[in-house]
Amino acid sequence: MTSTALPGGIWTMGDLDVSRFGYGAMQLAGPWVMGPPADHAGALAVLREAVELGIDHIDTSDAYGPHVTNRLIREALHPYPQSLKIVTKVGANRDDQGGWPTARDPESLRRQVRENLDRLGLDTLDLVNLRLGDGQGQVQEPIAEAYGTLAELREQGLIRHLGVSNATAEQVAEARSIAPIVCVQNMYNLAHRDDDALIDELAADGIAYVPFFPLGGFSPLQSAALSGVAGRLGSSPMSVALAWLLRRSPNILLIPGTKSVTHLRENIAGAGLELSADDLAELDKIGR
Repeated sequence: MTSTALPGGIWTMGDLDVSRFGYGAMQLAGPWVMGPPADHAGALAVLREAVELGIDHIDTSDAYGPHVTNRLIREALHPYPQSLKIVTKVGANRDDQGGWPTARDPESLRRQVRENLDRLGLDTLDLVNLRLGDGQGQVQEPIAEAYGTLAELREQGLIRHLGVSNATAEQVAEARSIAPIVCVQNMYNLAHRDDDALIDELAADGIAYVPFFPLGGFSPLQSAALSGVAGRLGSSPMSVALAWLLRRSPNILLIPGTKSVTHLRENIAGAGLELSADDLAELDKIGR
């Protein structure tokens, strides 16, 4: 059963009711998201603890490892609780050097969906995000063929809901013109707020926004400002950043990752940190 004790409450993606605080499985793979974890039993323990604590959506990809995190999720949690939703991502492969070459032609996308289904042990994927751009960031390019392929797989019953990741506002609009989306997963945090207008637009339309790298790309000055607020509150910069994201907009969902049960609990507690109006005003200056 979905827990309401997690910070942020509940958001509905399509017909999926999920806690706004989720878990990102990316860090369970080895260094640079390649190979198995150093502590296999510890990785399984984190996944089981996440579900025990009430987390009901896990973000993953068969490219993580590659194939590592999906296998861990299946080993730890299958048969899955009815309340658990697994969100995966397609659109990139891994090479021997740890790179992320794009793989968005129709056959590659169909193969990736099949592989996610097989390794997770599912008949239908709850939500599939199409990863756009490249390893350097967003790329303004047409997405109709790739997104249309996933829309066809959705019509076939292999996917329940669709989203996009690393997408420009124009690509989000293009995707929405082809088939409904229930979430956008982009880089966003206190220091990188290019998507402010997009977040507000999506919130008005009932579409979730899932930020990645909640502490990514801070300048030394911005990091110092965040640390100053955290110190005054007797908390960590990560806790303040997560709490701010939950306060930023009701459609923001969090998927912080960790390899540690202790850190998992700390992330949940940190996201529930109370921020005053003065705290929010001071934090807001970081991204300006």
